[in-house]
Amino acid sequence: MRHIQQYLIIALITCAAFVSELALAANPQVIFETNRGDFIVELYPEKAPKTVANFMKYVDSGFYKDTIFHRVINRFMIQGGGFSADMSEKQTLAPIVNEAANGLLNEPGTIAMARTSDPNSATAQFFINLENNVPLNFQGSDPDLIGYCVFGRVLKGMDVVREIGATPTKNLGPYSDVPKSTILIHQIKLNTKPL
Repeated sequence: MRHIQQYLIIALITCAAFVSELALAANPQVIFETNRGDFIVELYPEKAPKTVANFMKYVDSGFYKDTIFHRVINRFMIQGGGFSADMSEKQTLAPIVNEAANGLLNEPGTIAMARTSDPNSATAQFFINLENNVPLNFQGSDPDLIGYCVFGRVLKGMDVVREIGATPTKNLGPYSDVPKSTILIHQIKLNTKPL
């Protein structure tokens, strides 16, 4: 009887460890393939379900293929996902609700949704924080305080992100902080071999 109890305890511990591993591996990861190198981002669907679902629609449809990082500000952030190499803006899906009040902060290496002054205007564009950008965090429900929704973090390749962030920029028509040399996103795809 004691042996059976020991086997049951071992089985339960093994099962709990397996479930724990599954929980840890549950967050999807995506690979950003760029002409400056690749980096991997982990997404947080439990914290930002609508934002992650929206982002993955664009990923799965191939929307980000041959888009660019069109706005780069060193020691602040790099922004992309909405323009082709000739600075033509791509047609997007409808805007999504802002999920910035999810407890995630705009810290170095986090990815967040770009938007206009309307808090609920995010579509396809995103940015990756290079520094601890406290003013971008949720600070209240007033439209000026809602902030920018973080929905993931760079797991591997932050050196690539920082290299992109250090790219010299120029003004181009109505756009400022445009990289002088094109920073192309070849594609963003699901990482089928998660880290």
